[in-house]
Amino acid sequence: MSPAADAATLTARRSTRFVAWVRAWRAGLVPFDELADEIAGDEEHLVADAPGTWTDVSLAQALPALAKLHPDDIRLVLPVPGDPRGLPGPGELTGAAMLAGEAVMTPDYGVVPEVRTHTSGSGVTFETVLWRFHPVADYKPVFQMGSAEAESELTRVLAEATTQLARLDIAQWRPELAGALQALRRPESTATLPPGFDPRSRRLFARASILDQVLALAEHNAPGGAVNNYEAQQRDAALRPLMGACRQALVAACNSPLHA
Repeated sequence: MSPAADAATLTARRSTRFVAWVRAWRAGLVPFDELADEIAGDEEHLVADAPGTWTDVSLAQALPALAKLHPDDIRLVLPVPGDPRGLPGPGELTGAAMLAGEAVMTPDYGVVPEVRTHTSGSGVTFETVLWRFHPVADYKPVFQMGSAEAESELTRVLAEATTQLARLDIAQWRPELAGALQALRRPESTATLPPGFDPRSRRLFARASILDQVLALAEHNAPGGAVNNYEAQQRDAALRPLMGACRQALVAACNSPLHA
């Protein structure tokens, strides 16, 4: 498996953790001291243009800018070309969010992660994440599907896609993708939500997170020369609705109501 493909299977969308943990903090369910570490994990995260700052600051220094928000004011958005739901109209924020494929939306700001790749003097490549605050005006969240409906839709679309991919004999031309799909049948997952999310949302998030990383692997690894254009188009047709259902499931899980 190539390094890019391996990274695709290991890196979850950063905005999902940002939204889930900041919402739990604002609901009084987790302490502030845990936030930055839970969001960043093993990565280095900085923040640009946070309110009240004049230079790039650490994640811990920037998060107090969200201290007055209600948990329901913090929303996950996962846009793609042709589906910018949850974003304001055309502008710098929308452009950045579309490029990243993710954003955190609040009534006054959109926050978008930018992954930067660096090479050390010894030739080692590493990444850092820069979250940038973008001001918005008159932002109103759009209607979204609830966890129960999103879970049902994901189950239906996954069954249809699995049947189509089996017909295409995915294991023959992309064995690592076929193996990754097996992960969806395992009950365990390292993808978790903080306290406050109900069991359905937690289950949906775990399942959709695995699937999201499998689909990222599929995008990074287009079929090789052994697959003709027709087969490649059939594969893309099978995966497209699955990608939409997966994004929808992540949004529904992370934006679901919190419970003490």
